[in-house]
Amino acid sequence: MIDFYAMGSPNVVKVYIALEELGLPYAVHPVDVFGGQQFDAAFLRLNPSAKVPVIVDSEGPGGKPYTVFESGAILLYLAEKTGKLLPADAGARYETIAWLFWQVGGVGPMFGQVGFFYKFAGREYEDKRPLERYRDESKRLLAVLDRRLEGRDWVMGADYTIADISLLGWVRNLIGFYEARELVAFDQLAQVPGWLERGLARPAVQRGLRIPRVERK
Repeated sequence: MIDFYAMGSPNVVKVYIALEELGLPYAVHPVDVFGGQQFDAAFLRLNPSAKVPVIVDSEGPGGKPYTVFESGAILLYLAEKTGKLLPADAGARYETIAWLFWQVGGVGPMFGQVGFFYKFAGREYEDKRPLERYRDESKRLLAVLDRRLEGRDWVMGADYTIADISLLGWVRNLIGFYEARELVAFDQLAQVPGWLERGLARPAVQRGLRIPRVERK
């Protein structure tokens, strides 16, 4: 059994989807981040950085409970634990991990800033240069993904991997919850919209997106 500490952010959605894709048994423990529950001493013992997602695998290395935080690390851990969603070939494996790190280091932070400056408190700022910077960088990242998907169904070609899982929730959030579809010229992309549609059509992805989460009150 995997204990999953979660709420509803795109980084948490990655783990929901991976658990559903892999068919692993898990129990969800909602964390009220809006109420500050992530700063409780019990949670800080799981993740000193006070962020979700976190998993605790009751059958970790050596058969002992093992805690993993950071969404990219969790995806990699689950893929290696099951031998799925990550190529066995060393070259393809590291290429998949590179795309995973690309999402963690670039897509997540940039798309998140677009959300802040376009939809949330940042939209009230008189200086629009931060929004313009994050908009332009998000468009660049989408263009990189678009080129990568030319002639491919998934980031790694025919095989759906943790690289796709890491990206699906963020791209969905950008054009949906953040309402930035026109801002980033999403419909001008040639490949990404079809990739997103294929991903969201997967039954495990649909299940992952339907799981109840802690919402802002």
